[in-house]
Amino acid sequence: MNSLVQLADYGQSFWLDYIRRDFVEGGELRRMIEEDGLRGVTSNPAIFEKAITETTDYAAELGTMHAESVRGARQVFEHLALRDIRSAADLLRPVYDRTEATDGYVSFEVSPGLAHDTQGTIEEAQRLWRTINRPNLMIKVPATVEGLPAVETLLAEGININITLLFSQQVYQLVADANLRALETRLQRGTTVNTLASVASFFVSRIDSAIDGLLEQKLKTATASERSRIESLLGRAAIANARCAYARFRETFSGPRWEVLRAKGARPQRLLWASTSTKNPCYRDVVYVEELIGPDTVNTMPPGTAAAFRDHGLLRNSLEEDPTGAARTLADLEALSVSLDDVTKRLLDDGVKAFAAAFQSLLDAVRAEVMA
Repeated sequence: MNSLVQLADYGQSFWLDYIRRDFVEGGELRRMIEEDGLRGVTSNPAIFEKAITETTDYAAELGTMHAESVRGARQVFEHLALRDIRSAADLLRPVYDRTEATDGYVSFEVSPGLAHDTQGTIEEAQRLWRTINRPNLMIKVPATVEGLPAVETLLAEGININITLLFSQQVYQLVADANLRALETRLQRGTTVNTLASVASFFVSRIDSAIDGLLEQKLKTATASERSRIESLLGRAAIANARCAYARFRETFSGPRWEVLRAKGARPQRLLWASTSTKNPCYRDVVYVEELIGPDTVNTMPPGTAAAFRDHGLLRNSLEEDPTGAARTLADLEALSVSLDDVTKRLLDDGVKAFAAAFQSLLDAVRAEVMA
């Protein structure tokens, strides 16, 4: 049987980190919903940059805009992208209805240039929510210091939010707490909580790439007795970090405070595993799927990872395996002076910069096409 479909048996939803015109309107998205159990789609500026600059899917529409003398690159980008987002949301709407607003979402990101602007993020998210006008939309907001209060405000207003670029357990806890406060605010205002949805996008493989690089540097000067200790930690930080974050999720969304909200129809803010493609060819190509399977979670996979897992993915409830071992792995890294906190802070900064660069490159390409 299809391993992607079987993830649902373990309480995990399969989403796809990919969108482009032909995929949405050419039938492949519908096929994956029907045959692979696909339950959601995520997007980001880098994905749209590739979609618009590396395919001819948008050429005809860009030509029309040129003929009509449409000049604003951001306006053109939104026109193109929001058509894809709405179309994908419409195709996923039956999933949204069938799962009673648990799944069936499409995510679209606020401008990366607003990552450090709380009020600007709030206003753009509100505008996108009104403009796209689909109940199964999620607005993506990065987990920066300035993004967190925006997330709480937007959730309290009833806007579905995907908090992205999460690497740190400590920041994840702030995100989860903000979600709880937003739900409580809605109840205090007399508004409903039963259809409000949020996911916390916790990035995985990038952590191993960064930590492994630090460990490999240490191997260059390590003694024979130190080498085995260092080598034993290669490729283990990301999964350990994610499993520890999941333990925090289980603790946060349980107990008296949560039960009050749950009784009113609130649903937990699920952890979504992002950056799940394997960057190191020495590691199993589906390791960041197989080792992170568990209830109340989402895995958003790029197409290649999804195809590989469909082909040879192995299923087990892996997320809660050996929690003591996961904590020990992170402690062993600290003992080697490999600071996970420092790495996660840098990865967040790098992620914001990378998406901003992709967005600017996208706008430049769109501007060139329209003004050619």
